[in-house]
Amino acid sequence: MNAKAPDPSEDDVSASEEWLYEVRKKIYSRAVKGWFNNWRVALVLFTQALFYGLPWLQWDGRQAVLLDLSTRKFYFFGMILWPQDVIFLALLLIISAYGLFLFTAIAGRLFCGYACPQTVYTEIFMWIERKIEGDRLARIRLDAQDWNARKIGKKVLKHGLWIALALWTGFTFVGYFTPILTLAGQVISASLGPWQTFWILFYGFATYGNAGFMREQVCKYMCPYARFQSVMIDKDTLIVTYDAERGEPRGKRGKNVDPRSQGKGDCVDCSICVQVCPTGIDIRDGLQYMCIGCGACVDACDQVMDKVGYPRGLIRYSSENAMKNKWSKRQQWAHLLRPRILIYSALLLVMVGLFVGGLATRDPLKINVMRDRGVLSREIPGGLVENVYQIQLMNTTEKARKIRVEAKGLEGIAVHDRNVYELPASTNILEPLEVTIPVDNAKKGVYKIEIIATSEDEKPISASSQTTFIVP
Repeated sequence: MNAKAPDPSEDDVSASEEWLYEVRKKIYSRAVKGWFNNWRVALVLFTQALFYGLPWLQWDGRQAVLLDLSTRKFYFFGMILWPQDVIFLALLLIISAYGLFLFTAIAGRLFCGYACPQTVYTEIFMWIERKIEGDRLARIRLDAQDWNARKIGKKVLKHGLWIALALWTGFTFVGYFTPILTLAGQVISASLGPWQTFWILFYGFATYGNAGFMREQVCKYMCPYARFQSVMIDKDTLIVTYDAERGEPRGKRGKNVDPRSQGKGDCVDCSICVQVCPTGIDIRDGLQYMCIGCGACVDACDQVMDKVGYPRGLIRYSSENAMKNKWSKRQQWAHLLRPRILIYSALLLVMVGLFVGGLATRDPLKINVMRDRGVLSREIPGGLVENVYQIQLMNTTEKARKIRVEAKGLEGIAVHDRNVYELPASTNILEPLEVTIPVDNAKKGVYKIEIIATSEDEKPISASSQTTFIVP
């Protein structure tokens, strides 16, 4: 109760700062090779080839993947989605959520370690850093040096490449919303619009800051996934785990020495597992929310075990129950098929089925009929009762169509005057529609009718909409 808090007025201001918050220590991660690293590299190459390459892919004379917000059309190869198709976006988000739940329940933060954009771009930026400044020890020595021409040259080159990559990333990102060929022409001619300029610079700055400087801070303090992953894993989830029973007590020893003869475990306390960790944690302290499951410590530890002649797997992907009960690989994998996994898988399959089925059966022709409130139901020359509507026709394909409109539901009902509309490719039109019935058939009341639109093609497509016909 009488403990004295650090006095900010004291000379050692840094002590007071550390009392208020944890001061960040720069992490110099060491390069590592191995099976998990190969997978990370492969996924970095795959995701970035996809991200940077898709906007340049052309399809039927237009950009294959384009989210054109100005015209409210989303192009995905031969498919066009409209605002009315927002249900597919909702399903896609649900599928992504259930997919994340499933992967987390199976193998922890697998997405974080291999496919998260923060991890991917941090890996790319660190690769550039290593190529210019060297591996871990070389970077530590470089930062400890006084500023000189060599150090300035390396730093300028590194940050120049980082900024170039970040701006290219921002340019590519905007290229998904503005046709990238048009965008490239505007960049070359220095005629970019204000919003395009803002988003290229904003996204570029975010990439440069997150991947170049903040790095593990995003994973530790900004990412919400790190905080709620614990509710999605259990004792059968595969996670990066240190075998403390085998490794402890840790300590130094000579090569090819039986550790048991010296009362030690297999861990040689080399700390390489800490040096290769991108978030700077010590996996030997147990599972921590900062662990992104990248497996770098597994590759590093396996290499050390090979050098000292011990079996691999001191650090490995395993589950809490597998460690505790000393299960074999076969037993470990058998316990993955537990109720949680089966439920997540079943729900994911249902959602994927609904998504694919919905896209496959989506109507290429849509119709919406609205009563024209500015024109009352009336009797017109020719012995007819007329109702006027506004008809919206939407062609979701990239083929121009001629659409014939007819009305059904009452005896003698017909579309008066104009009943054929030219509907260009991937457009929608809003036109007046006049529907009549003979006065002789008209009895006062409100009647339900159906408006049907049919294309005049070899293989006609049709759509219909319900509305009402009022007889005054």
